[in-house]
Amino acid sequence: MSLRKHAIARAIIAVLLLLTLPACNSETGTAHQQAPFLEQQGLATDTIQRVNGVAITRGDLNRAIKAILVREQAPKLPTPEIVQQAHQAAINHLISTELLYQAAGQREIKDLDKQVAYRIRQYRAEQKDEADFQEALKKGGPSLQALRESARREIVINDFIEKRFASKATTSEAEAKRFYDDNRGKFKLGNTIRVSHILIGSSRGSSAEERKRAKAESVTLLKRVREGENFGMLARQYSACPSKVRGGDLGVLGLGEMDTSFERAAMALKLGEISDIVETPLGLHIIKLTEKHAPRTEPYDRARPRILLHLKREKIDKLLAEYVVELRAKARIEKL
Repeated sequence: MSLRKHAIARAIIAVLLLLTLPACNSETGTAHQQAPFLEQQGLATDTIQRVNGVAITRGDLNRAIKAILVREQAPKLPTPEIVQQAHQAAINHLISTELLYQAAGQREIKDLDKQVAYRIRQYRAEQKDEADFQEALKKGGPSLQALRESARREIVINDFIEKRFASKATTSEAEAKRFYDDNRGKFKLGNTIRVSHILIGSSRGSSAEERKRAKAESVTLLKRVREGENFGMLARQYSACPSKVRGGDLGVLGLGEMDTSFERAAMALKLGEISDIVETPLGLHIIKLTEKHAPRTEPYDRARPRILLHLKREKIDKLLAEYVVELRAKARIEKL
């Protein structure tokens, strides 16, 4: 599927896609944030489109393009064709999102301010500390106020979608079982593991002093883990990876999905075992193995929740796409 079609089909709901902040695997994202094609003439505050009189700015567009390129794993130096596809996808996304927000209107959502504050805390938790969070905002473009506004818009739109479309997107047990039977190849699993980790950020390009500090911190944390302190709690407190909010859990991973050094160390562990300190380009890791599985076909009962969710999302996407087409047909969209 082309970049543009994929973005139109999937990007509408994820409003905060436009505000991606550097994460523990964000090397590609950082490269795109510095890409020369974003250095367009004009100011970030310049209006480039109006949707029923509401402005879309150049800054909105640039952030959307970067986010789409990161999500689609485009090359660090994307071709003009890829950039053009991302540009068109971003425009479509911004227009669709604005139309949905307008359609949602002034919705009464319980504890909306608290939900927004919680989202901001989540974004902060994905950074090593407050200084890193502020630096991520500076590099990514949006101000803290813009981040709050986008969080508010996302919550309002998702609430609108949930109430208007989710109840119509019902999926039966028979549909789920048929999908499983027709797509058994999708449920073949190789050697897989589930791991949690604590990341002490220190790239190989860091100063000697910074690397020394990271090494000392990781040695101290490893000692505390092996003395019986709760791994998840330490990850939440000290890890530099966004997985810290889940106690360091990285989920189920297959061969080839991890850095070579990380994978080698993780695969060698026994269940519940803690690794020595492992160095990768991201920094220093302490790894805990929580599950280990030989090649197999995932049983239907285990895949069932994911299948039901996948089918429901497909139906919501279809209903939503049709609704957005209706909104666009009635809208006043001005290109400036």
